[in-house]
Amino acid sequence: MADVKLQDKENFDAVLARDGFSPELPAALAPGARTGLSLRLMLYMLKGLRIGSLDVLLPGGELRQFRGSEPGPHGVLQIRSAALIRHVLRGGEVGFGEAYLDGCWDSPDLASLLMVLYRNEPHYKGPYEKNPLGRLYGWLQHRLRANTRRGARENIRFHYDLGNDFYKLWLDETLAYSSAVFEAGRNETLAEAQRRKFALMAQRLHLKPEHHLLEIGSGWGGFALYAAQHYGCRVTSITLSEEQLAEARARAQAAGLSHQVHFALRDYRDVREQYDRVVSIEMYEAVGEAWWPAYFQTLQRALKPGGLAAIQGITISPAIFEEYRRKRDFIQKYIFPGGMLCPPGHFQDLAMAAGLKPEDPRFYGLDYAETLAIWHRNVLGAKQQVLAQFDERFLRMWRYYLAYCECGFRVGSIDLMQITLRREA
Repeated sequence: MADVKLQDKENFDAVLARDGFSPELPAALAPGARTGLSLRLMLYMLKGLRIGSLDVLLPGGELRQFRGSEPGPHGVLQIRSAALIRHVLRGGEVGFGEAYLDGCWDSPDLASLLMVLYRNEPHYKGPYEKNPLGRLYGWLQHRLRANTRRGARENIRFHYDLGNDFYKLWLDETLAYSSAVFEAGRNETLAEAQRRKFALMAQRLHLKPEHHLLEIGSGWGGFALYAAQHYGCRVTSITLSEEQLAEARARAQAAGLSHQVHFALRDYRDVREQYDRVVSIEMYEAVGEAWWPAYFQTLQRALKPGGLAAIQGITISPAIFEEYRRKRDFIQKYIFPGGMLCPPGHFQDLAMAAGLKPEDPRFYGLDYAETLAIWHRNVLGAKQQVLAQFDERFLRMWRYYLAYCECGFRVGSIDLMQITLRREA
């Protein structure tokens, strides 16, 4: 997924073939086809590009180049079908992603292309963004996937119960499906960087052998097993995913830790016991805005006086939060239904309102961008195995999801926060 400036169509096709593009989706417009009115309108809008540069390859093979007056990323867009424009007019940003799923366009570097488009968005916003009916429809669809107890379990199954074998194709050996933390200047594996993340979270908790740790959101058990192995504490870890539960229990059994680490299928809102420490790694994003107060109340209730909670979570820039919360984006529609990101300041306000003291917030957005880029490369490397389980449209959806998120972290619209919450003694 190298950053490529086009010289000719053959060069573009070679890059696409290398990076996993499948020509079966769908037939492009015939060579020499006339550029329709809607396509000409899009090209006219792109003349407003101010930041970075963009190469656009039209269905008939013609190359159009756009150069901004300010430095920025370079993107490449091959339009394979004019249906792209209908997708965008009907669905805005989400429609652009859906057009990729349908094979209407492609790019040798999805994340770089999305960065160019995002950075220039204020200069060419389309009619959909001003269409109140379109925005209302998206908002209603998102609210219908709210995280009630039943809805939360359905939403988790939607994403995590795709099958453990699928995730094993592209996650590292820790099976951590959350951002790693890389050490600057060191060439290390993703697994090493994931274990550094585990270590940083454990250090926030000041774990001791006598502690009983509650983990909200088990994943595949990576952090729970790490805490038990390295600190000797007891761990209770809860999840709503039956697939993850089975794998986590099997890993605990294989590590000889079943007596020390207990995994359970349980909603966080049902926790009534108290613990010395609580950890939650990239789970609150799935809670949903209506349930944020309940999440922090659960943390406060679950902690013994003087106890600590360590949270790692994705945050959103307060500058775009109000617009973001009024509509449904690609991730909410296709990847994490019911999810919602919170600005870091609001996150801390909610914690304080629940009786918790926020301490030492630190941010690792570029580490997440690198983690996502590695996952994307791994997915491409496992393309044939993925297609043995799912269809081409699913593969394109997953690739777009990973690139979309990488773009968000690189441009700063979203960030990754680690923070400690203390319940006063």
